[in-house]
Amino acid sequence: MAEILRSRDCTLFFAGDRLTVVVSAAMVAQGWPGGQGVQWVASTVDERLVTYSKGLYGGFLLWGSDEAGDDFAASTRQQPTYAYATMLSGGCLMSTTSYERYTYASRLGGGPYVPLVYAPSDWLYLSLRGLWTKEDELTLSGDPLAPCFYCGSVAQVPSTLNGNRLGVQTLM
Repeated sequence: MAEILRSRDCTLFFAGDRLTVVVSAAMVAQGWPGGQGVQWVASTVDERLVTYSKGLYGGFLLWGSDEAGDDFAASTRQQPTYAYATMLSGGCLMSTTSYERYTYASRLGGGPYVPLVYAPSDWLYLSLRGLWTKEDELTLSGDPLAPCFYCGSVAQVPSTLNGNRLGVQTLM
């Protein structure tokens, strides 16, 4: 079987609920990959505002901040310029490169990095960096908001056959 080549951070196979949201100033400044987990935050004006998830689930962003195809596409840099994104929640099926590859403990210690091994039907959470993971990092970090609510399950494990992408079925 030939290796599947995909050019986006997140490939959506089935879309659940989706809506347009305003992204925080931090997200505009730093950018984000497709599949990035986000959480709701308070706003001083009438808007639906999200920022990088710190373990809490609001949804995930379908496209990365710089995913437009090429410099000649009308949508190039449109999301960060106008501070918006398309957020999905509900039951989705996707394949993404936006997931944690190493355990929380080994990332904190600066190495050696211990790989996370995903298996079909593992529960998934959002990490403290807003990436998909099988670890409840809110609990591991001692955060008072723990435990983390699981928001997905593994539909396909990363492999060379799928471009090392994690298949995710979201559950919200």
